[in-house]
Amino acid sequence: MVINVYKYVKENWPSNEYPYKTEINKKTASILGIGIASVYNILKEYKSEEGIKSPINPKDNPKFYQKVDDFDKSVLRKKIHSFFLNGQLPTIPKIIQAVNDDEDLPNFSETTLRRLIKHLNFKYIKRQRNNALIDRDDITIWRRKYLKSIKDYRQQNRQIFYMDETWVNAGHTVNKTWVDKQVKSKKQAFLEGLSIGARNPTSKGKRLIITHIGNENGFVEGGENIFECKKTGDYHESMDATHCEQWFENVLPYLGENAVVVMDNAPYHSRRLERIPTTAWKKNDIQNWLVSKNISYDDNEIKTELLLKVKNVKDNFKTYVVDELAKKYKLEVLRLPPYHCELNPIELIWAVKGYVACKNTNFKFDEVKQLLQEGLQQITSENWKRCVEHVIKDEDNFYSKIDEMIDKTVDSFVIHVTDSDTEMETSESDE
Repeated sequence: MVINVYKYVKENWPSNEYPYKTEINKKTASILGIGIASVYNILKEYKSEEGIKSPINPKDNPKFYQKVDDFDKSVLRKKIHSFFLNGQLPTIPKIIQAVNDDEDLPNFSETTLRRLIKHLNFKYIKRQRNNALIDRDDITIWRRKYLKSIKDYRQQNRQIFYMDETWVNAGHTVNKTWVDKQVKSKKQAFLEGLSIGARNPTSKGKRLIITHIGNENGFVEGGENIFECKKTGDYHESMDATHCEQWFENVLPYLGENAVVVMDNAPYHSRRLERIPTTAWKKNDIQNWLVSKNISYDDNEIKTELLLKVKNVKDNFKTYVVDELAKKYKLEVLRLPPYHCELNPIELIWAVKGYVACKNTNFKFDEVKQLLQEGLQQITSENWKRCVEHVIKDEDNFYSKIDEMIDKTVDSFVIHVTDSDTEMETSESDE
């Protein structure tokens, strides 16, 4: 549009009134109601060899927390809890020091770390001279409920299966390798009968997504689901509820009655069987929903009052598609609390990606898929047993140590609780 208006002004308006390009730019900007700088930049881009480019879709720009994978988020959570276990208060300066000193974790700025911690559902509590970060109350309750439930299931000798998804790129390879510093060029390597070292991938390449399920007896036969990711952002964007539910229903017959399936609360695991009224609903639709649930209301009640009735009963109608699928086969679904992937042993099983990294030298999509399948075949029931045992220790640690330690720490210094993510550090608080 800018180009068309510019050409129209240039060709049709009196040349004596608009003798210079700057005047034509000003008139174009005035007609379109945009800045002169915008007109100038668009014309500059139009006259370049590449021409006008389509604007970048905001959806293609991942949010800050999408750039950090779930495993690193889980490690960050454990870092924070480690302060409580050592009898210390976790503060931002202490956390950022611990995280940035860990070579296995990315470095964060203070601002990014604050935002990430808030995204992980920690809240900020403070007293007059000290401050700390703890899990939000609803997350703590969710975790306690999960830990009690899975402990009960084990005591009942019920089969517990763990499912999850992960990804691997065609360019997935080891981060470090030996390099001969004396080889300076391809010509030198050729003349001396040497190599130039390992070839590096030119890009991340296509991405594979894998979904699987297993327990201490190994992977469930027929549970492997590998497919190509069609999107370039977070791999979760390529998963959808329909795909997940179809795979889940195909796997359920192999699990046996009375089994329990542990999964996270990803959106594609949590599609509601029916919608619950929200403020976006029209008043008449809310009334119809209440009638369908045999809940009475007065005709003179306003929308806010109707939504309060919904709020009081909505937990009774929060049913998920995958839960209902599981019930058909007499199974039960147990959801992990958010960002507690350390409580899912399959996260440790995903170390199989290291096999792909070590063997991947050609960075071809089909070969990477084959390497991934080979790596999965090498995972034995013994590997699974060790991972499950490790997770059980983490569960006991949370239940009997971390949560109790947080209680004692909070009781010792809490005067006021706030959800603010700002923090006034004192010199004493970091001693």
